[in-house]
Amino acid sequence: MSSPKTPFWVWGLLVAAVCGVSSAGALFQHVDTVPPLLRASWRLQLTSIVLAPFFVYQWRQQETAIKSRMFERKTILIITASGSALALHFGAWVASLDATSLTHSLLFVTAHPLIIIVGMGVLAAFFVGHRQPNRLEILGALVGFSGAAITLLDQGHQQGGHTVTIWGDALAFFGAIFVVGYIISGRVLREWMPIFLYAFPVTLLASLLLLPASWALEPDFSSLGVLGWTDAQYFPWFLALALIAGLLGHTGLNTCLRYISPLVISTSVTLEPLLGSLIGWAFFGSGVPGQWTWVGGPILVVGVLLVIYGGIDSDNTNNQTHPATGEE
Repeated sequence: MSSPKTPFWVWGLLVAAVCGVSSAGALFQHVDTVPPLLRASWRLQLTSIVLAPFFVYQWRQQETAIKSRMFERKTILIITASGSALALHFGAWVASLDATSLTHSLLFVTAHPLIIIVGMGVLAAFFVGHRQPNRLEILGALVGFSGAAITLLDQGHQQGGHTVTIWGDALAFFGAIFVVGYIISGRVLREWMPIFLYAFPVTLLASLLLLPASWALEPDFSSLGVLGWTDAQYFPWFLALALIAGLLGHTGLNTCLRYISPLVISTSVTLEPLLGSLIGWAFFGSGVPGQWTWVGGPILVVGVLLVIYGGIDSDNTNNQTHPATGEE
């Protein structure tokens, strides 16, 4: 699972990073006076500012070959695709937090490994050379989707100030679909591109793409403004999203990957719906999930775990990289 030489501090960082990632939903939901697309853009804008110094530092360390490769047409196209997928992911997910409960939003947006297995099956059926899902992965997908269906029986249930709805759950699920594009793009580029050289332009592009969408669809855009996060009312919350959920959470997980097996990281991240719900309940009064969510939610998470473990088995057998253990 991990190297015997794994420093003790890495385990502390893993705990902090998983908690950091899990806090994002509750923080986003707390500032729901800001429309969702603008809220997502503000979060990504601040994250870009936090990432910028690290980007500059890594850029200065790179050889000319890497710098030149950054401007190749293929690289620019993949970065554009990744930024677009990230914008769609955040837009759909943050909108879901206004339209369903915190727990349901977190359960459905973290179900992307199930979507990847469906995609793998479709690709394998039509294109020679693509790996088919193995039995454990197929079982995991079936279990996971069964759990998701059970949670839908709670539609109409009140959790804190939010009501479980099919539409809100669907938005979170769309968020999971879109993040697959971000994960796949990252896997292609991160084979040779350092983390901050990838994360900064993608995050900045996503933040910019959300602005015209907010301007077109959200009436409050003009009163709040492009840089409304600088207002004292909002700044602490969006800074927390950038530093705790973004830098500590996602960058922390990437750091842990240098020392700990991807299996351990992926398994730990499946705790996000539970930890996120606890954070929301303890600090923001988000309420307690309904009875069917208590039944279906764990089943969904077990399905995701089966997919992850099935993928690791295939990796060990075929020496391939499994897409379910992506980064965000």
